[in-house]
Amino acid sequence: MQIDVFTLFPDLFPAYLEASILGRAQHAGLLRVGVHNIRDYATDKHQVTDDTPFGGGGGMVMKPEPIFAAVEAVLGVPPSGGTPSTPVILLSPQGRVFTQAVAQELAQHPRLALICGRYEGVDERVRQHLATDEISIGDFVLTGGELPALMLIDAVARNLAGVLGQADGALTDSHATGLLEGPHYTRPAEFRGWGVPEALLSGDHARIARWRRQQALRRTAERRPDLLERAQLSDADRKLLEENSDE
Repeated sequence: MQIDVFTLFPDLFPAYLEASILGRAQHAGLLRVGVHNIRDYATDKHQVTDDTPFGGGGGMVMKPEPIFAAVEAVLGVPPSGGTPSTPVILLSPQGRVFTQAVAQELAQHPRLALICGRYEGVDERVRQHLATDEISIGDFVLTGGELPALMLIDAVARNLAGVLGQADGALTDSHATGLLEGPHYTRPAEFRGWGVPEALLSGDHARIARWRRQQALRRTAERRPDLLERAQLSDADRKLLEENSDE
């Protein structure tokens, strides 16, 4: 997958992108991330990329010309009246909320483009005539779209084949199945008097799978009961929930 990021602050990206799973994914050729400085596409002497808003008000607004020029230089100009073949995503607190399901959806595309807003936001014509999607990472406001872009890249990359060491690793993450993950344990088997559930030490794979599912249901019921209302539960799941309630 190719992901192109358009930002005024490209120096914010390398440290995270070059580390751990994302770094290995790029070295393996499973993921390519291009970070493009919008300021490079401003045509005036001072490379101005923002201006005061029409109608007055505080803050500055990112100008449309350099954003359009940057995206079109990298992706190409779509046919007159057509839409880009690559999703062009504006990171915005006004967008649809980013979820695991959205990450899985975006992972099906061979290429994505991400526009990082700053200041008071971008000129509305970017939203209307360039972006094909808007995504928010939650109901709060950040200084810019760079952190949301990194979060989106990370979440999407985990769903690409070969990126995680375990082939089905992303399928068991919290939210991937509609539930939260249950607890995890590792060595030592006893730490400061706190032990590991006996089921995990039993070597019985069916028993372990049942325990993990029950714990996932319990944790979801305790922390995010709203997820249970939307989750697709089997009769076996409902029985495990009853057992949790009895306990």
